[in-house]
Amino acid sequence: MLAAAGIAVVGFARGFLRLRRRGRADLAGWGRAVLFGLAVVLGLLALLSPLDAVAEEELLSAHMLQHVVIGDLVPLLLVLALRGPLLFFVVPPRLGRVAAGIGPVPAFAFWLAALGVWHIPAVYDAALSRPPLHAAEHACFFMAGLLVWTQLVDPARRAALSLWRAIGYAAALLLVGQLLANTLILTSRVVYPAYADAELLGFSARSDQDAAGLVMMLEQLATLGTFAVLSLRAALRAPLALREDGHPFAL
Repeated sequence: MLAAAGIAVVGFARGFLRLRRRGRADLAGWGRAVLFGLAVVLGLLALLSPLDAVAEEELLSAHMLQHVVIGDLVPLLLVLALRGPLLFFVVPPRLGRVAAGIGPVPAFAFWLAALGVWHIPAVYDAALSRPPLHAAEHACFFMAGLLVWTQLVDPARRAALSLWRAIGYAAALLLVGQLLANTLILTSRVVYPAYADAELLGFSARSDQDAAGLVMMLEQLATLGTFAVLSLRAALRAPLALREDGHPFAL
C-alpha cells in the first residue's frame, strides 16, 4: 500500500510540475495538489491506521466507514484533482486509453457487481479471515468508485454523459446505495455473522449494524447528493444547450 501510494505521489508530482513549468499554473493549481494529497492520506489512514484493526475485528460500522472512504471518497478526490489537461500529464497514455474505453454502462455494471457480490454475507465474512481476499475486496471497491466517478466528473471531457444523464446516473448510484444502507438498518437480524458477537464502546451487534447503514447512507448523500445538486443547478442555468462550461466541475 505504501509503495503504491509512493508511486502515485511521484507520478502526480512529475505531471503537476511539468504543466506548471509550461506556464499553465491555472491548470495545475495548488488546490489540485491538496485534493490529491488528501486522497492519498485518507487512503492510507483507512488501510493502515487503527481503523483497519477495528474494522476487521470489532465493528461493522468501522468496516463500512473504511469501505466508503476507499470506494467513494478517495476515488472522487483523485478524479477531481486530475480533471482537465493535468490528467494527461499524470496518467500514462496507455492506461488513459484503457480507461477512456470504459463507458458509463460497463462502469455502472462493474460498480453494481462489486457492491452486490462483496456484500453477500458469506463473501463479506470470508474476506475478513483471508487477507488476499480482503485486499481484492478493497481493490474492487476502489476501482468501481474510480470508474463511476470518472463518468460523472468526466475529467478528460469526453462528454460520454450529458449533464441530465449524469444527474440520472448519480441518482441511480444513490438509489442502489440507499437500498443497501436501508437493508442494514431495517432488517431485524444481524446480517453478517462475523460481527454477531462484536461489541465495542457499548455498541451491540444490532446497533453497530444500524450505524454501518447510517455511515453508508450519509456518505453517499454527501457525495452523490452534492454532485446531483451542483449538476442540476448547472443544467437549469443552461436549459437549451448544455454547454461544456455548464459542467459543475468545469475548469
